[in-house]
Amino acid sequence: MMKKGLICLFAALAVSVGHAEEHEGYSNDVLNKASGGFGNIISAPLEIPKNIINTTNDSNILYGIFGGLLKGTVNTAGRLGVGLVDFVTAPIPTKPIVEPVQIWEDFDVDTQYGDVFRLPAEYEK
Repeated sequence: MMKKGLICLFAALAVSVGHAEEHEGYSNDVLNKASGGFGNIISAPLEIPKNIINTTNDSNILYGIFGGLLKGTVNTAGRLGVGLVDFVTAPIPTKPIVEPVQIWEDFDVDTQYGDVFRLPAEYEK
């Protein structure tokens, strides 16, 4: 019963992000970071088929399967770790660590990792 409640809470949080984009400020940044982190935790396993497809398209089927599987496994761990960090540190408004922020934003672009805990421009002084 508690699991269903938590799933509903997180689903409501993810849906509310679309409505929160109309408002700017700290609470919006926290909400975006928390929902982005949760989205990365849930979607991390999609890195495996993404990397198999992208590696196959860049080379050949044999290398795509084996190289993409290895690359996808590494990126799955990376996206999962970044998602956990973003979710736990949601009250600290930082720039996203992973690019693209969500796996479905640019499925054909390789996942890249940037600076950790860089403040957005509006918070730097």
